[in-house]
Amino acid sequence: MDSASPSTAPLSPHWAFVVQLREGTALTPEGVQGRVEHITSGQVTDFGSLAALLAFMQAVLPPSEAQPTSVTLGE
Repeated sequence: MDSASPSTAPLSPHWAFVVQLREGTALTPEGVQGRVEHITSGQVTDFGSLAALLAFMQAVLPPSEAQPTSVTLGE
């Protein structure tokens, strides 16, 4: 693994997702709702929370690449 910071690390297609939010969704961890698609595998799911969105992303990324992350939405 290289030592590049997250903001300078290469953008790999294996880490590419399309996230579509439902119209009017609340941008809170419990309120965000929509659909997510992993670009390279084509796997798709609906989600009803930030936790569900992140769980899908971790599930489709290879175990060595899926690192726990901390996400904070604006208050």
